[in-house]
Amino acid sequence: MNKIQMKTPLVEMDGDEMTRILWKWIKEKLILPFVDLKTEYYDLGLPERERTKDKITLDASNRAKELGVAVKCATITPNKQRVEEYNLSEMWKSPNGTIRAVLDGTVFRAPILLDSIRPIVRSWKKPITIARHAYGDVYRATEYRVPGAGKAELVFTGENCESFR
Repeated sequence: MNKIQMKTPLVEMDGDEMTRILWKWIKEKLILPFVDLKTEYYDLGLPERERTKDKITLDASNRAKELGVAVKCATITPNKQRVEEYNLSEMWKSPNGTIRAVLDGTVFRAPILLDSIRPIVRSWKKPITIARHAYGDVYRATEYRVPGAGKAELVFTGENCESFR
């Protein structure tokens, strides 16, 4: 069988933990037998993001913007526990948020359906949905540690300088 040829390589953004194993399996079993796969590899695993001070995420994002096609595996957005577990120098931002900012993207809130994805079990009639839903674009949220006890306030000031609390 002739493999499908690729003109443009895709940006391959590897991830953390089990996703690395799953992505390797998907490539070996489902893609490489049928596609002459051309990729530009970027390791977005947490150790590599730490080593490069997260520059790898920006590099991968910018290259994805240039080429117009990428595959990204699941990555860890570190919390305090992960900072300690991986001995990180800081709590790196979400790679998803960084990529989305570079690509001027958004979090999709409805599934993208494709008739071309067919189940292996021919009698299967239910839709196959592959998606990860996020809530409210929390990836662009920032954290702020207050120096001590006090009061937090939210103030809106309109164009006419009138403020509402």
